[in-house]
Amino acid sequence: MTSSTSTLPTKRIVSRAHLDVFLSSPTHQDIVNFVTELNNSVEGVKLTDSVTPSPTVEAILGVLDEVEEFINATPPVDNGKSRFGNPAFRTFYDLVVEKAASLHAKIPGLAPEYINELAVYFCESWGNRTRVDYGSGMELNFLSWLLCLRKLDVITKQDSIAVVMKVFWKYMKITRMLQTIYWLEPAGSHGAQGLDDYHFAVFIFGSSQLRGHKYIRPKAIHDEDILEQFSKDYMYLSYIRYINSIKTASLRWHSPMLDDISGVKTWEKLNGGMLKMYFAEVLAKLPVVQHFLFGSLLPYPVPLDDDHINEGHEGSDGVHVDAHGHLHVRGEGFGDCCGIKIPSAFAAAEELRKREGEGNVRRIPFD
Repeated sequence: MTSSTSTLPTKRIVSRAHLDVFLSSPTHQDIVNFVTELNNSVEGVKLTDSVTPSPTVEAILGVLDEVEEFINATPPVDNGKSRFGNPAFRTFYDLVVEKAASLHAKIPGLAPEYINELAVYFCESWGNRTRVDYGSGMELNFLSWLLCLRKLDVITKQDSIAVVMKVFWKYMKITRMLQTIYWLEPAGSHGAQGLDDYHFAVFIFGSSQLRGHKYIRPKAIHDEDILEQFSKDYMYLSYIRYINSIKTASLRWHSPMLDDISGVKTWEKLNGGMLKMYFAEVLAKLPVVQHFLFGSLLPYPVPLDDDHINEGHEGSDGVHVDAHGHLHVRGEGFGDCCGIKIPSAFAAAEELRKREGEGNVRRIPFD
């Protein structure tokens, strides 16, 4: 059931009270249900399996192809010796915004009155224009965009496998391009959950693919031969191998949670833990969901002028507001998520290559 009036998504969560309302809302439950549905749909499915996308999913893939072309048409600019985000990302972002309406018009079954609403989630899926960074919040925007398409019946439950294996994986490939080409900074301290500088959902869906596998166990992420042989089939292994290609240090140093959970006996248990962690560390953490966008399809449940939830948040429950207007909570590990620039691993690797005069971007130690 969708609202009859589309509205542009805006931020609504500015305090713990707002967060508590969100956590008990139908919108929160819709997100949980959608992520769980996608997760369950790809159990035992390989990236190399034959998955036939519906015409609608094909159209969505076409939209993502065009986004990729925007990157190709927007080379990075000479940013001197800076190890931080390349300003050309803003040009790419502006191009996505400019073309967003026409891109959405190519998706069959999408009512024109909802295009502007969905375009907000879509544009915010690629990174933050101001900070030139990317994190799990942007990944959540993309999932929210897909959820909106689902709520409008543009995509259906029957599309779930193709949505993960084709659409989400294509999105992952494009975001890798953005991170590599424009040196997007991680929106958080080297990955606030101890998984990866940028992503989370890939480990959810990737571990679901491996549920019930007869031979590969979670500890196999430390076996380079297995990673090489099976990374083409499984997102989880592919992304681990990708991380290893960028950083030389052990996972223990730069992705401690990935290292810890490799000791779990089964993918079923690991996957269940990933879901719980996502719901607790992304959807239930104020420094992340303060940026979540609410519209008519994913509504915030109460009016903004509700007295109970609009009491001052500064200083309460360990919450403080920084100079950028962003909320931080003591003990939640997001103290430098805003304002303090964190250099891209890709930029650091390129700097090392130039210093040593090598022809290829080489792996760097975690710093």
